[in-house]
Formats: sequence, C-alpha cells, structure tokens
Amino acid sequence: MIAADYCRQMARYNRWQNKSLYREASLLSDAERRLDRGAFFGSIQNTLGHILWGDTIWMSRFAGWNPPPVSMAESAHYFPDWDDLFARRKEVDQKIAIWASQLEDEALLGDLTWFSPSINAELSKPITTLMVQFFNHQTHHRGQVHAMLTGAGCQPDATDLPFMPEDA
Repeated sequence: MIAADYCRQMARYNRWQNKSLYREASLLSDAERRLDRGAFFGSIQNTLGHILWGDTIWMSRFAGWNPPPVSMAESAHYFPDWDDLFARRKEVDQKIAIWASQLEDEALLGDLTWFSPSINAELSKPITTLMVQFFNHQTHHRGQVHAMLTGAGCQPDATDLPFMPEDA
C-alpha cells in the first residue's frame, strides 16, 4: 500500500519534471509546439494540455477542486494559449504540492466513488489505486513530451526519479 509520503514525493517529481519540460518547450516557436509529432495527442502543446486537464479532473475528485470546463475529448485544447497553459501549470503544481504536503495516510484508506463522463458510468476504486493512476498518468504523458522535445533538439532533464534534486 502506498502512503502519504509517496504522494509527496510524486508531487515533487511532478513539479520538477514539468519545470524541465516547460523550460525546454518555451525555447520552441508556437508552431513547433503545435506541430503534430505523431504522439497520442499529436503535439507537445496538446499533450501538455491533456496532462493539465488530467491533473485538474483528478484533483477535483481528490480535493474538491473545480473540474475542468471541457470534456476529455477536448482536453488537448484545455488551454490553447501557451502563456496561459504555462501559468496554469505552475499554479496547479503548487496546489498539488500543498495538497500532498497536508495529506495524511488515513486519507488513502477506502474507496473513492465518482462519475466518469468518459465512460458514462459511476466507478468506485481504492483511493491508493487512483493515487498511483494520477501520478502514473502524468509520468506516462510527460514521457511522450520528453521524447517529442528531444526529437526537436531540446534537452529536458533526465526523468529518473533517483536523479531528482533534493530541492525540487
């Protein structure tokens, strides 16, 4: 079973990795960020938008945030303006870090029940499973962005958790 410390570590990892990816993506032109590079969501911009959408929808379930005003089908275009996307990413990462810093092990016990518009059904799963899904979803799609950035000649930080700086 995971514990609150896992969530705190992964929140730090999330912020560190996003800082790296956004730093490098900012070096590209808007057209380069929007170029379809064959990833699931096509471009760097779209994939980063989807990650932010995913973080927001999960945090609406975990911590009572407002859910995103767009559906999963529209998630790639959650924040179509780069500056708005970047600013919102920083804000969300800070809020996730604060949430994780206050999380207690007891909050990870039991199940979470929610309605998923994506499959039009109510679901109930162990909270620990959903926490792993939350952080795994970020990591999965950031890996895609990392590959697209590397292919575009950028040099994002390593993605290995053991290499995360202590001050991340």
